Amino acid sequence: MEGLNSKKLENRLSALKNQLPKKNMNAIGIIIDHDGKREERINLVNEAIQNIFTAEEHLLDTGKFISAYADVGDDRFDFQIACYLVNVNESGELETVLKAIKSKDSPYADCLGTWRECVEKRLGATSSEEKQKILSDKEFDKFWLNNYIRFDTCSKKEKKRAERKCGIRHFEYVTQSKKDIFDFDNPVLEDIKCFLGLFKNHGSN
Repeated sequence: MEGLNSKKLENRLSALKNQLPKKNMNAIGIIIDHDGKREERINLVNEAIQNIFTAEEHLLDTGKFISAYADVGDDRFDFQIACYLVNVNESGELETVLKAIKSKDSPYADCLGTWRECVEKRLGATSSEEKQKILSDKEFDKFWLNNYIRFDTCSKKEKKRAERKCGIRHFEYVTQSKKDIFDFDNPVLEDIKCFLGLFKNHGSN
């Protein structure tokens, strides 16, 4: 959604609602970043569901279905809906997960930790709050991932077209052509695999 807020989430759900007459959807999954805001995120999802669909219950946790329905024209469509918050140890987002499951040596990306400490020292940041103002963990994880892809895992041939083949902006190419740079068997992914398994078991499209 290129950023998360209630309006964007509701727009996405509204688009799904309009597709119900054309697609056989019996389950909907919402995956958004955790960012250390579990309760706030779940409330955001519940509000969006209530504004677009009709549900007599609220999501109380991730990975569990609730029943909902939508009236489109003269037809009623019933389905199940659940959400998942992307995280590592109840914090972070997608970049945090990808950093945790990297599978290649990462000297370029890892040395950013020393660079970060240097910046904090040069700018006189002493408290954790001041350090977060300089470069948040969220920003750092994005920076780390971009450098891991660009400098630690990009081949000489790919570097000739680095913008398209060695950057986070073209992540689809990375996931399709460089699958070995991440460990998809890492235990960090167990929760999201279980979430996706809900839909496989549900027989959803």
